[in-house]
Amino acid sequence: MKAQLKPRINLENRTPLEQVIPLSTPYVLFVDPANTCNFRCSFCPTGDRELIKSTGRWQGRMDFEVYKKVIDDLGDFDKPLKVLRLYKEGEPLLHTQFADMVRYAKNSGHVEYIDTTTNGYLLTPDRVDQILDAGIDRINISVDGMSKEQYWELTRTKVDFDDFVSKVRYLYEHKGNCEICVKIPGDILNETDKQRFFDTFGDIADRVSIENFAPCWPTFDIEERMGIQITEGIYGNSIMDTQVCPYIFYSVAVNSDGSVSLCFLDWARKLVIGNARTTSLKDIWNSAALQQHRIAHLEGRRKENPTCAACGQLSHCLPDNIDAHAQNLLAKFVDNQAIIKT
Repeated sequence: MKAQLKPRINLENRTPLEQVIPLSTPYVLFVDPANTCNFRCSFCPTGDRELIKSTGRWQGRMDFEVYKKVIDDLGDFDKPLKVLRLYKEGEPLLHTQFADMVRYAKNSGHVEYIDTTTNGYLLTPDRVDQILDAGIDRINISVDGMSKEQYWELTRTKVDFDDFVSKVRYLYEHKGNCEICVKIPGDILNETDKQRFFDTFGDIADRVSIENFAPCWPTFDIEERMGIQITEGIYGNSIMDTQVCPYIFYSVAVNSDGSVSLCFLDWARKLVIGNARTTSLKDIWNSAALQQHRIAHLEGRRKENPTCAACGQLSHCLPDNIDAHAQNLLAKFVDNQAIIKT
């Protein structure tokens, strides 16, 4: 097997957040090209169209002019953005200008690295050539079954599995400097299927990994919907009780309609802190609304917010933990807020 057995998230050599925050420039920006999906996965809120409809969440693709403003806004920060993540809730390749999005960000000089996560269904050779030519740095592919039957059970979508594999193979063979990561939820696989996963994708990807389902979406009960019991974290890690969310200290998320959420898991739009259509990203990053959330977390009041209280990302998927540094960081943020006000 050529591929590394390694999760899509880099868990090693991470910058200790307690040494660098408050950050004048975010490390990561999530931008959602499209918040709809061609799959109806039972483990994802977007897959439940009636549920999404009940929230009143706008459905559609990001206006390209709004996207360009978002990227242009990054020029206001004192440093380039480390990572632009072109995905959040939907299938990003549903945006017909996805390659243009990659190219615009690459040419801006404001972004060091661009990745996306896709179900791979739309990775036709023509689309692959356009996206790779635009300069994307990594493509994460979510595999949702090792047969058409498993795909139907999990996604309610008819997928020709052999054709899907051929698309991934074409991508890998033409990837150039782009890194290809392929992952699958192990909860749906028996031991034979797990070996088939490695045999199938191990030579047509740079990284492969088997992950566990995790209750990351706030107020979305994945155990009930999937009929499973989750006993360990997404990477086989122990489940822990975390008080402080590290993500809000280094990232924000721009939704498809231009609204900005403090959390990339804000599927129900309960954590909106601004709108990129009318406000600069720098002003949103330094806003009182976002600072109040950060300070509340550092003061141990995360669970006063019902959405944050219901988040399973922090207990099951967390790559960083700054709980032990909360008091020292709180003093820094209070001082930093005073400086911003003056």
